[in-house]
Amino acid sequence: MSECTHDCGNCGESCGERKDPQSFLQAPNAKSSIRKVIGVVSGKGGVGKSFITSMMAVLLNRRGYHTGVLDADITGPSIPKAFGIHSRAMMKDGCMLPCKTEKGIDVMSVNLILENETDPVVWRGPMIANMVTQFWTDVLWQDVDFLFVDMPPGTGDVPLTVFQSIPLDGILVVTSPQELVAMIVSKAVTMAGMMHVPILGVVENMSYVQCPDCGKKIPIFGESHLDEVVQKYALNVLARGPLDPQIAAQIDAGCAESAEAPWLAAAADTVEQLLKA
Repeated sequence: MSECTHDCGNCGESCGERKDPQSFLQAPNAKSSIRKVIGVVSGKGGVGKSFITSMMAVLLNRRGYHTGVLDADITGPSIPKAFGIHSRAMMKDGCMLPCKTEKGIDVMSVNLILENETDPVVWRGPMIANMVTQFWTDVLWQDVDFLFVDMPPGTGDVPLTVFQSIPLDGILVVTSPQELVAMIVSKAVTMAGMMHVPILGVVENMSYVQCPDCGKKIPIFGESHLDEVVQKYALNVLARGPLDPQIAAQIDAGCAESAEAPWLAAAADTVEQLLKA
């Protein structure tokens, strides 16, 4: 027998030191009913991940599904602002209740439990990770067809907590055209593989600006390097969206449910298929 490395996952020996892999998955609130959970991830910030999360919830809501958003970006929560929510989350029968948008999308974010929504969250990693877990275990997600988890950027404590604690049915990876971002997306894809979470596809945001006069698409960040990444990992590009000042203004005004993003239809189709598989 070779020297034990204590890595039972890569060892075929049966010995007294062997331990079964431990699952860290948490059960949702006992009163919750959630059919599918989709994580929205990116390797870095500033690529429009929260915007994509919001619009995916909006598009599936327009198709007649009950959608929800769990805002796991604790130190940079932006989902409530995108939907124009300024109320506080309430408690009922020991459960935390998500706030509802005008069209009935359930939303839970740290901004909904702070005294003032502009208060900074100055917490250390373990407290942040624990809050994300509580949004899953303590919040009553009632009859939700699709729950979208807006994850913080990177591959640190909180994304790891989401991957390990919440049973994700798949993830959408959000990127932008720059070569640097493509490299960091590779890290997010690799992390998903390590966590054995299926990747539904990649959404490239801010791919171009469309001229309002002639309709020409101008790649203001240069030519996309996304195709190189998706070929390497055998992934699907589900959407390439524009940098649209009008949509940005709607999000800033809290009017995500009025925004139009037809270029995300294929991504919505892919998520919808999870219920039909």
